[in-house]
Amino acid sequence: MNGTSWADQWDNSAKGGRIGGGAVSGGGGGAPSTSKTAKHKEKLGQGLDKTKALASSGFKKLKTGSAIGFRWVKDKYHKTTNKH
Repeated sequence: MNGTSWADQWDNSAKGGRIGGGAVSGGGGGAPSTSKTAKHKEKLGQGLDKTKALASSGFKKLKTGSAIGFRWVKDKYHKTTNKH
């Protein structure tokens, strides 16, 4: 090995262990990638909002369904124990 640690090999600072130092740049201009990133974040946010709404409605259905089920079991239990 050449004497650099694993952390130094993956360090993005200018004094990192890579030959040539510094972070690897993507080439191209920054403005187009920034707008793509903003669009991606917006779509991701919309998707997360939809997922949150869907999970919330699913949880409400589960809660009401289980409450009805427990009430049914409770009623059946009381009917069998009150027949003395």
